[in-house]
Amino acid sequence: MPSLVAPAVPPGSLAARPQPALRAGRDLLLRPWSPDDAPAVLAVYQDPEIQRWHVQRADSLAEAAAWIADWHGSWAAESGAHWAVTDSRTGALLGRAALKRLSFADGSAELAYWTAPAARGRGVCPRAVEAVAAWAFGSAGFHRLGLRHAVGNTASCRVAEKTGFAAEGVLRSAWQQADGRHDVHVHARLTDRPIVSSPR
Repeated sequence: MPSLVAPAVPPGSLAARPQPALRAGRDLLLRPWSPDDAPAVLAVYQDPEIQRWHVQRADSLAEAAAWIADWHGSWAAESGAHWAVTDSRTGALLGRAALKRLSFADGSAELAYWTAPAARGRGVCPRAVEAVAAWAFGSAGFHRLGLRHAVGNTASCRVAEKTGFAAEGVLRSAWQQADGRHDVHVHARLTDRPIVSSPR
């Protein structure tokens, strides 16, 4: 059945180009994932806070490597865009930032993120979210980015607030987690901030 509305983001526009690396200030680099990141991902997913809010753990290098392969392959499939957030000087893994649930018809996507335990408290996540949002609204042409987190995850809520994701409401008892059901905060940001062109 033909649509009466043109897609907000042209299908194929992501897969037609390599996934970019994104800068977030002078010391953060968001880059595509590499198989070499598997040991660091395995270590991060041993952290109790990561397990609590992301409802996953990795039990082996092979499992972490499989996740990375999926994250990497989602770009070509146009089902997601996943970046490793790294220290631009040392290359150390500091976190993850991703777009998922891409809708080319509506020009919408949902942000996901985490920060490695050793990098918390340094503003890594807000800067990574800003970098992904700037790319999504600018180069990629998305119109709306959503963000959801369990109500009890106050750190994630602070990231949303710092990066201009307005609270839109609460989904009651929406997520099943290891300790029971959780209400979920819904945030969103629209492409209503001016895009500053990079100097040539």
